[in-house]
Amino acid sequence: MRNGTRFYCETAPIGFNIYDNEEKLRLKATYQTRVEAESECQRLNLELLQGCGTEQEHFATYRRSS
Repeated sequence: MRNGTRFYCETAPIGFNIYDNEEKLRLKATYQTRVEAESECQRLNLELLQGCGTEQEHFATYRRSS
């Protein structure tokens, strides 16, 4: 009979992290709760979307002035 004790690798962080689908890698930051990780994920996505919007606006402005 087993006593139910589990052993975890000490190098593996315990918590939540974010996976970058474009770069195909896991970001190094680790969050203690799922809520913290989801909040940071939403912030990063919003930051990325806002950056894309300004690039498109810049390109549209550049095209109009040509």
